[in-house]
Amino acid sequence: MNISIAPDAMWVPPPKLYRIGEVVRYSGFSRQTIHNYTTMGLIRERERTAGGHRMYGEDVFQALALIRSLKGKKRLGEIREVLAARGLIEHSRPAGAHAADAQS
Repeated sequence: MNISIAPDAMWVPPPKLYRIGEVVRYSGFSRQTIHNYTTMGLIRERERTAGGHRMYGEDVFQALALIRSLKGKKRLGEIREVLAARGLIEHSRPAGAHAADAQS
């Protein structure tokens, strides 16, 4: 089978997914902080492996850089709103939040 690609067509590689260890290594945040931010809804995992390992998209580094720059200046709820406004997370309550918490 001979496959040809038009010379003007651009090949775009699939986005890379990162295991939590890679996120820790490249971001400087601790593993526990990454877990906490995921649970609080400040960052999101893209998928989980068959073994249950969290996999994060490339945008996690942009979100973590923004969190780092805003931490100490804004409350976590405000940071979540900024992340949502930039499309880095969805407008929803954190994964660990209960329905009663959403009303308060």
